[in-house]
Amino acid sequence: MLITFFRSIILYMIVLIVMRFMGKREIGQLQPFELAISIMIADLATIPMSEIGIPIFNGIIPILGLLLMHITISLINLKSIKAREIICGKPRILIYRGKIDEKALKKERFTINELQERLRGNNVFNLADVEYAILETSGEVTIIQKPGKRNVIPEDLNIEPEYEGIPYDLVIDGKIMEKNLKAIGKDEKWLEKQVEKFHMRTKDALVVTIDGKNQIFCQRKENK
Repeated sequence: MLITFFRSIILYMIVLIVMRFMGKREIGQLQPFELAISIMIADLATIPMSEIGIPIFNGIIPILGLLLMHITISLINLKSIKAREIICGKPRILIYRGKIDEKALKKERFTINELQERLRGNNVFNLADVEYAILETSGEVTIIQKPGKRNVIPEDLNIEPEYEGIPYDLVIDGKIMEKNLKAIGKDEKWLEKQVEKFHMRTKDALVVTIDGKNQIFCQRKENK
């Protein structure tokens, strides 16, 4: 039992490290070759995990081999556009200037119902509102609505919004985020003074953030 337990931990760590090297994409954003490698890695890990008689390196070595294969294919994709098209495919336009391309749907084995489902996933509920629908190589569908159906943005109203920047976490669960403090050019003394305005200390804060307008949000941790 203990052997199986420790083998499982080792294989889990190996798979976790390998998946970390493969990048941060979500499952729905994986390219076909990435999805295939991910499935194979999962299968290779389960065999030595459950079969004690199989040496653990029989699972680790093929997994590392697949990681090497993934890195190699990724580098080829970066260097060659033609190779990228062969390995990953090309985006295909399913709706062009408001008209559904039936040939494109058949080539991609897409039904009208599936297309409508993808539109609803993009908060578009009427086919008539779509100017372009593009099937990406990851399998996701990008929607461009007709000009009259798009959400109004400040540029449409000739409004120049104020610069907001990005918010920084200054305290998380009572711990000071020193790197973020340095990024905004502040120190811990300044932070303590800001938190005191909320009648608490930094160690009592669940979260403290600051946005691009220097507005601070602070929430106290609940008492246990």
